[in-house]
Amino acid sequence: MKIINPATEELITEVQEDSYDSVDEKFRLLQAAQPAWQEVALEKRIEVLKRFALLLDQHNEQLAVVLTSEVGKPLQQSRNEIAGARKRIQWLTAHALKYLSDEVMYTENGLEEKIAYEPLGIICNISAWNYPYLVGVNVFVPALLAGNAVMYKPSEYATLTGIEIEKLLKEAGVPADVFHVALGAKETGALLLELPFDGYFFTGSYKTGQYIYERVAPKMVPCQCELGGKDPLYVADDVADIKAVAASTADGAFYNNGQSCCAVERIYVHENVYDQYVDEFIKEVRSWKIGLPKEGGVYIGPLTRKDQLNVLMEQVKDALQKDAALLTGGKPIERKGYYFEPTVLTNVNHDMKVMKEESFGPIIGIMKVHSDDEAVELMKDTEYGLTASVYSSDKARAEKVLKQINAGTGYWNCCDRVSAALPWSGRKHSGFGTTLSHAGLQAFVKPKAYHLKTS
Repeated sequence: MKIINPATEELITEVQEDSYDSVDEKFRLLQAAQPAWQEVALEKRIEVLKRFALLLDQHNEQLAVVLTSEVGKPLQQSRNEIAGARKRIQWLTAHALKYLSDEVMYTENGLEEKIAYEPLGIICNISAWNYPYLVGVNVFVPALLAGNAVMYKPSEYATLTGIEIEKLLKEAGVPADVFHVALGAKETGALLLELPFDGYFFTGSYKTGQYIYERVAPKMVPCQCELGGKDPLYVADDVADIKAVAASTADGAFYNNGQSCCAVERIYVHENVYDQYVDEFIKEVRSWKIGLPKEGGVYIGPLTRKDQLNVLMEQVKDALQKDAALLTGGKPIERKGYYFEPTVLTNVNHDMKVMKEESFGPIIGIMKVHSDDEAVELMKDTEYGLTASVYSSDKARAEKVLKQINAGTGYWNCCDRVSAALPWSGRKHSGFGTTLSHAGLQAFVKPKAYHLKTS
């Protein structure tokens, strides 16, 4: 399998993809090693994952260079991602003892009732390329803390990063056969679905998640799918600083080239502030430096996948044919690599693909609305349900809007962020299940009820 640099289209290296025999052998090794890992004291497992976080910090620059070379995100954004992953691990390790230890629920007259949290067993983690550290640690860190063994399949677009993760986990003290990496593209992922894992955790597109869910259902084991989004944002007419809001929301739409499931994908602006907001938004977008991702100050690098250029061109074409206005961008950049101009469309509506289908790139539609009620109806008009955002000076006004949106996360005066302390979950086509928070730790265990009575 060829690993291509999306910024230059040059070959970085080639790796050997796994076959059925090799993933089957890795699975058997995980099966044999997991019981001993389960018996390791939780406190010791916590210390191992703390060391992993420390190693991420110590090797941040080298890991960032590897990540940037294969996914194309600007180097500073790669550094930020690794630092963010370390913070998530710190929260998970700090709270694992509280949420994974046995709980005594009742004691009286010689009877004790308690809950024990046993690991699921062998976890299959099919992960994503856009934030391989962040979406990875959401799964394999709590899985390992809970005493599971893990087969981690990085995206084929983040293969080298997956190899680095395995190396550092084992350097931190995870036993050799408690964590294995499966290398390859969709064919490798399909092989993993044939093996009898005790839980499947996938991050990626709705279409692939639906396929995995259907294949895994007969096994009757846990299956979580963190899928895409068409995340809406509403700017009310009482915002205090239009320029600051425009800069913040532009970053929410275009950070990591818009290649994020929780990136802002459609914006609704109250008519009273619409013109000023659009003006400031365009100024912000045009101020960004575009270039090679290892150059200083670059905000927009290449897309990770060449095929996405066609998706974006089709969305622009469709919008313009339906009378949208193109204010900036709109086409690939003529240079080596998979570059697309940051693109802003106005005079948009919900007959256009750009307002209904996931873009996953540097493109945004901005639509004028006359009231909060109109904004709510448009925000609700989607098959997805990951995040929704409101910018307003009035918290009660914002919460009234957010409560009407069927999404896993609501933001007031912020967007495109994740906290380890809060559950990360989707609704409708954005998936199901939970990572992060206490719920994300307990997603990797099965509770057992004990009724213990003295004779």
